[in-house]
Amino acid sequence: MAQAQLSEPTFEKKSSPRRDRLEARVAAEQKALFQKAADLQGKTLTEFLIHSAQQEALKTVRDYEVITLGEEDRRIFIDAFLNPKLPNDALRSAAKEYLKDHQ
Repeated sequence: MAQAQLSEPTFEKKSSPRRDRLEARVAAEQKALFQKAADLQGKTLTEFLIHSAQQEALKTVRDYEVITLGEEDRRIFIDAFLNPKLPNDALRSAAKEYLKDHQ
């Protein structure tokens, strides 16, 4: 499957003051698990949670923004891109109407 590539947004590290605060109430078992994972990675609990949440957020955004095409869809897209058809009357009329309203 062909997949579009997105560049990951860059985030400033420690150069800008942190002003926003997030709070969450979790079960004691969840906090213990998060703390254990943070300890295993040599991070503070806050560092671990922020990194984990950011990675999951990037993955979620990427999953919604990336278009994955099957072989047949890819072939159709490439063919349409390389061999565009001339606009028909309806498209020409719509373009004229759009330009009239947006000039």
